[in-house]
Amino acid sequence: MQSFSNSRWAAALFATLALGLVPLPVQAQTTLTLKTSSVDLPDPLHQFKGEGADAVNNNCLACHSAEMIQTQPKLNAATWTAEVNKMINVMKAPVDKADVAAIVNYLVANYGTK
Repeated sequence: MQSFSNSRWAAALFATLALGLVPLPVQAQTTLTLKTSSVDLPDPLHQFKGEGADAVNNNCLACHSAEMIQTQPKLNAATWTAEVNKMINVMKAPVDKADVAAIVNYLVANYGTK
């Protein structure tokens, strides 16, 4: 009885190995075609100007381009404040708390609703 069991294991092992050596049908491969694309990146040297711009330049431009900020919808002071606080508290932006009011004031004055 013991030899029969060993024979079955040997047959199972042989079948497993044999199946692994037999190539399986594969799908036809498609040709990969690479295309060149160009991307216009924002100007990394573009900075904000005017009263209060230093706070925005020193804090916001570490992560955002000026163009990205300039294309945001016009927001009121409460919403700009919430956005700045979200950057600090959720996104962990290293914004100096002393600059928050200056940042919000600049954003409202230049990109806010009147």
